[in-house]
Amino acid sequence: MLMTIPQVTKPLPTIGELGPWTLTVESHDPSSKGWLGRVRRPRSTETTSFKAKESAEDPFADGSGQSQASQPATDPFASSQRLPRPASPLSTSKAPSRNDVRPGRPRYFHSRRVRKDEVMKPWVKEPRDATEKWIEFIPLIGLLVGIAIAGILIWDGLRNVVEHKYCTVLTEDWSRGLRPDVWQPEIQVGGFGNGEFEETTDAPENLYVKGGNLFIKATLRDDSQITKDSIVDLGSRCTGKEYYNCIAATNTAPGNSSIVPPVFSARINTKNSAKIKYGRVEVVAKMPKGDWLWPAIWMMPVNDTYGPWPASGEIDIAESRGNNHTHPQGGNNAVSSALHWGPDTDTDRWWQTFKKRTARHSVYSEGFNTFGVEWSQKYLFTYLNNRLMMVMYTPFAKSMWKRGKFPYANSNGTALQDPWSQTGRDNTPFDQEFYLILNLAVGGTNGWFKDGRSGKPWLDTSKNAPKEFWEARHSWFPTWTQPYMEVKKVTILQQCDGDEHLGHKLE
Repeated sequence: MLMTIPQVTKPLPTIGELGPWTLTVESHDPSSKGWLGRVRRPRSTETTSFKAKESAEDPFADGSGQSQASQPATDPFASSQRLPRPASPLSTSKAPSRNDVRPGRPRYFHSRRVRKDEVMKPWVKEPRDATEKWIEFIPLIGLLVGIAIAGILIWDGLRNVVEHKYCTVLTEDWSRGLRPDVWQPEIQVGGFGNGEFEETTDAPENLYVKGGNLFIKATLRDDSQITKDSIVDLGSRCTGKEYYNCIAATNTAPGNSSIVPPVFSARINTKNSAKIKYGRVEVVAKMPKGDWLWPAIWMMPVNDTYGPWPASGEIDIAESRGNNHTHPQGGNNAVSSALHWGPDTDTDRWWQTFKKRTARHSVYSEGFNTFGVEWSQKYLFTYLNNRLMMVMYTPFAKSMWKRGKFPYANSNGTALQDPWSQTGRDNTPFDQEFYLILNLAVGGTNGWFKDGRSGKPWLDTSKNAPKEFWEARHSWFPTWTQPYMEVKKVTILQQCDGDEHLGHKLE
């Protein structure tokens, strides 16, 4: 316990001289470490200055006007009566409570409340350090600098965007039907170099305009022409040059497996009408729905200026598959774009300029979409619905020969020659006139449908691929719920800045 004894500058009087004293025990305060105890001398009528001072400072006066000197004096140091000790936190004895009032002893209260004028406010009284202001300004300065840099980059990008002038070559909405002076059907049975299983015709069942839209539809051939010996000879109607593009046969003799194309479809182009060298092409179309259907919107060169395919190039604006979204390569929920280029078929570098876009929550067979290409001396890119949604972008920043990194010889050991460098243009072979093609193919053996995927019923290397496909018709034909590509509008624009014949040579 703490005991406070008055300090004096002269020798302390003896206990007998001091007279009676009182020991006051205060209740326990949580902020203090123990019980507070003070020794106080009761008020006295003696006139000594020492006693007068003690009387004036006595906080135990009860205000009744009666002096404690009249009470019997008790010497706490000589009394045999022991005062209670403060309870330990670990003790089980009951400590005196702050609310306990003992008879004849007034309760002592000591306020520890801090006055308002004594509250310290360093943020008001003390001046702020100058460095603290910079700490606040540095993030703001960084934000402003970032905005300025972003603005410069945007300005520089817009400054480099070339706004070409375009002249309309063709706007087709089918209001006048399928015009033969604009659209030329391709009638063949050879598979167009891809091993396709269809015969392309101009029959009204496969190529027609209905409700203001063009339909290119796939249909099945009659069983009798496949199960019995038969011949298909297109004669003068054939648009192909080689005989195998015009004649097909079914041979049921033992050891033979050839059949005529088991499916009819259609393919049309603008080779003799609408062709451009640089410009923009847009086709608004709805893709088909059905296994092993292969729709395509693409462009081919009018002339084989740099050699046979793919030396003179090919532009695939949009290709898809009629299979559903579970197909590993992407079904009618995906479209792809590509450029084909190379000195020969074995060195086609299409995989360097190929991109695919997959729809997130829809399929391209449910509604109409705009499939477009913009092509200039500096670049070529394809897009979906608007120019901001690019599918494939190819800048002509260096020659296609350097881009391809071709070997010295092909698989046959024949030395490869650069067919494009003599022009001095980086965009060769895509520096000549191209025309538009719309078609719906079925199957094929070129790898567009990879073997062993989604129950593919034929092998690309099989000689009986068309027959294997036909024999599995009971599994794939029920999926042909929408076996057509529906085209709403076609727009072909020619770039007419005035320097299209010069091309563009990048540094």
